[in-house]
Amino acid sequence: MDTGTDNVGTIGYLASAVAYLALAAALIFSWRGRFDRVLLSFAMLITVVWSASAGFLGAPRGGLPVVALEVEVFRDVVWLIFLLQALGARYQNVAGPATMLRYAAITAGSIAFLLLIGLLTKDLTGASEPTRTVSAAFNVGFTLLSVFGLVLVEQLFRGSRPERRRAVKFLYIATAGMFVYDFILYADALVFGVLDDSLWAARGMFMILLAPLMAVSTMTGAPRWSRDIYVSHSVVFFTAALSFSGIYIITLFVGAELVRMYAGSWASVIRFLVLAGGTLLLMVSLSSTRLRAHMRVFVGKHFFNYKYDYREEWLRIIRTLSKGGAGAHLLERSIQAIAQIVDSPGGVLWLQRDHGYCEPAAHWEVPPMIGVRESVDGSLVRFLAKWQWVISRDEYRDEPDLYQDLVLPEWLHAYPKAWLVVPLMLDVELLGFIVLARPPVRRDINWEDRDLLKTAARQAATHVAQLMAAQALIEAREFQAFSKLSAFVMHDLKNLIAQLSLVVSNAARHKNNPAFLEDAIKTVDNSVTKMNRLITQLRAGEARVESVSEEFDLADIVREAVAGRSGRKPVPVFSSEVGGVRMRANRDRTTAVLEHIMENAQDATPPDGKVEVRLKFEQDHAVIDVRDTGCGMDADFIRNQLFRPFRSTKGSGMGIGVFESREFARELGGDIDVVSQRGRGTTFRIRLPAARAE
Repeated sequence: MDTGTDNVGTIGYLASAVAYLALAAALIFSWRGRFDRVLLSFAMLITVVWSASAGFLGAPRGGLPVVALEVEVFRDVVWLIFLLQALGARYQNVAGPATMLRYAAITAGSIAFLLLIGLLTKDLTGASEPTRTVSAAFNVGFTLLSVFGLVLVEQLFRGSRPERRRAVKFLYIATAGMFVYDFILYADALVFGVLDDSLWAARGMFMILLAPLMAVSTMTGAPRWSRDIYVSHSVVFFTAALSFSGIYIITLFVGAELVRMYAGSWASVIRFLVLAGGTLLLMVSLSSTRLRAHMRVFVGKHFFNYKYDYREEWLRIIRTLSKGGAGAHLLERSIQAIAQIVDSPGGVLWLQRDHGYCEPAAHWEVPPMIGVRESVDGSLVRFLAKWQWVISRDEYRDEPDLYQDLVLPEWLHAYPKAWLVVPLMLDVELLGFIVLARPPVRRDINWEDRDLLKTAARQAATHVAQLMAAQALIEAREFQAFSKLSAFVMHDLKNLIAQLSLVVSNAARHKNNPAFLEDAIKTVDNSVTKMNRLITQLRAGEARVESVSEEFDLADIVREAVAGRSGRKPVPVFSSEVGGVRMRANRDRTTAVLEHIMENAQDATPPDGKVEVRLKFEQDHAVIDVRDTGCGMDADFIRNQLFRPFRSTKGSGMGIGVFESREFARELGGDIDVVSQRGRGTTFRIRLPAARAE
């Protein structure tokens, strides 16, 4: 290192000491009885001592004075204690993470203790700088301390709640920056066997850059850094992976250093191959599904009382079931939601069918099961419905007595990937089951796995039941539309048959009457026209097709309808209070509606009773009252039954005439009202938009 660089390093370290002294003073004056601030203040003061000692002792020139190394150990230990306290305040009542933190503290403390023993030994023997071999050991120790610091900062940051990160993120970034720089400095020294003078000189200036970041977090809002941290399996898993990677990299550098020391002339080539090959191996290992599965099992066993992070698991299950559209894809998503709980690569979903069998309904990431089915009276379905138990083929093979009289079907034995059978329960009803494929890593199933699988399967069964209900509703609506079409057609055919029957019954008496013959021909012609219209409706597949509207005199239509119902008693009597009432609608449908209302009045009235039809005009509407003196209806029947389709009190007929009549009136902008009293008769009031002739 030249004199200029040496001066820059000295100035940087001394300026860093001043900056952190100011930070420590500010923290002490804002103490407020908080232990986390006491620790942070102490860490700042140790950093001041470290910066000052590094500035006064000067450049390392290949090795560091023992005093500088001793102060550096104290600085790292105090910062690690602060980070461990921040994590421990949250995890103190959680067995797994608390144990992990204790192990980390013991390990870091052991490394620091060994470093101090070595340094004190050198100090007592009078050595001012460590030898090359001892320096390599110290470099390994300081690199390990840096990795521990990074792991703790990473867990603090990932474990903090998103809404609180804004207040503390700069402190985490600054602390991580300090340990990252230390890692680079000592890893470089470990590889090349000597501390880089330029890296050492720039370290003080870099610490000055970190000071404002720490000031932002420590002086703004004064957050409690140990608060609002939650335990997450993913955080522990990521931390374990990061720790493994850090230890592996350090081991790799140590190996490369040993190669350089003892490999002779081939040292540079072999060291490069060791570093490159080791890095490639690390990348392949971290991308391995099998290795990640092993690591998850390890984390679940050794760091948590429970295997699962239930909040994350439940959110994932709901997210999986809810994504995408409806339909068959929901069945596949149900398999996926259950399979991911136990790292299963796929599965097949079976559903009960109406014909007494369970059949494969969907599959996910595995080949479909074709040509197999299971009777609902078979041993498997009866066992699942009765015990609601998750069946493990491995457990069934090793301990068959646990499954009592269960006999697994042949198709399950013949399916090599089958591992678990999970029942889909809707309350106490078995909708079906899911056959899960075996995961890539052997995994034992315990009570916690079974409880989560059964609970998630119940949630999936609810979604599957809703899908099945929706499909059944669609089918029912299709059948209802077909039935409605048939009912309307039959209703019209019944009216046509009644008209033709009337012609036939009167033919014997009036066949020689020219007027009768003329009326008969008109009736037959009208029937042919209506039957052609029915054929058109059937071809269109609709209960009603759009018909042509025309303008007509309503009084003429009412008289025509009265004449059409005059063949039976009591004969309707028509009277009109107005003349020249014009309206626009389909003539045939208007006549059919009026005839049907009159027919119902005749059906409800004895032959000696009365049926009166009156036409009047009120507020831009023609009003047609059809009044009878029949049996009448009560208010409850009128309100809840009369206008509902397929409801009839006659014991015959389709029960759609009144419904169709009101629908027609409403299509025109009118309506039908009913006033009735049992034993006193009924009045149907038909209101239709019309106009008075000029």
